[in-house]
Amino acid sequence: MIIDFLAHHSNYVEDVSNMIYKEFVLNTNSSKTFDEVFTYFSNTNTNTLPITLIAIEGDECLGTISIFENDLKSREEYKPWLAALYTKPEHRNKGVGKQLIDGTLKVVRELGYKELFLRTETASDYYKNRGWHLVESVSDESGQNIDIFKYDLHNLNK
Repeated sequence: MIIDFLAHHSNYVEDVSNMIYKEFVLNTNSSKTFDEVFTYFSNTNTNTLPITLIAIEGDECLGTISIFENDLKSREEYKPWLAALYTKPEHRNKGVGKQLIDGTLKVVRELGYKELFLRTETASDYYKNRGWHLVESVSDESGQNIDIFKYDLHNLNK
């Protein structure tokens, strides 16, 4: 399995867009269309935000993760954010998500950031067990309770 920038693999933009649309748009009250999601992922970068990474094995995209400048309007002081981590169900519990997160931490550090944030509604224990620290629990724009975590990149191995 390799972790690489989606920007280097435009043939996977539709696959990534489908994953994100089904998991993070249809399952929420978002008004985004699939075309908007597709356009967004068609324009991700390698050295400026937004950045999307993908896990590829053979000719299949197993999962994706993104780095956004902001993922919670009420907390604009926190940046950047790990966002939209998704592994296809048939590839879960095989380390794909961990490798995507590790790749993200490396990219964010190479960009010169000292910390990375994320929000989660359901996976707090997953992140606590991987060295992330709870910053606060808040309600997001739709009133959903979320936990905000921070990862300190100072101690990340170069």
